[in-house]
Amino acid sequence: MWIWFGLAAAALIGEVSSGTFYLLLVALGLTAAGLVAWAGLALEWQLLACALVALLGLLVLRRRGILKKREVNAARNAAVNLDIGQTVNVEHWSDAGGARVQYRGASWEVRLADGQPRQPGPHVITEIHGAVLVLAPKSKPAR
Repeated sequence: MWIWFGLAAAALIGEVSSGTFYLLLVALGLTAAGLVAWAGLALEWQLLACALVALLGLLVLRRRGILKKREVNAARNAAVNLDIGQTVNVEHWSDAGGARVQYRGASWEVRLADGQPRQPGPHVITEIHGAVLVLAPKSKPAR
């Protein structure tokens, strides 16, 4: 019985160190196993209680959205891709809506973001799709 509670305490210490909910669920399962052992039931019931409580806790947290996977769109996120927000100069656009620009010492294919006007001049990188930069015209500061 005390082994289960000791393992639960160790899982709680690990939870504080890691900051995830998963070890908290494991600690709850281990505590449930300790309670079943305290009730005098066999090891099989202890293991079953541990697994059921941990899995039920996982299910509840996922249903409530607490453990929802948060995906980061690297193509648009400046914290992930440092090229987002950088300025390039477009000399002219083709009839198909594309162009080539020099950026970081290389020639890049560019296209306009949806709904943006096709005009030459400075543009800001809003997204990156593979080797294609998606641009929007750079707004001029208000005077």
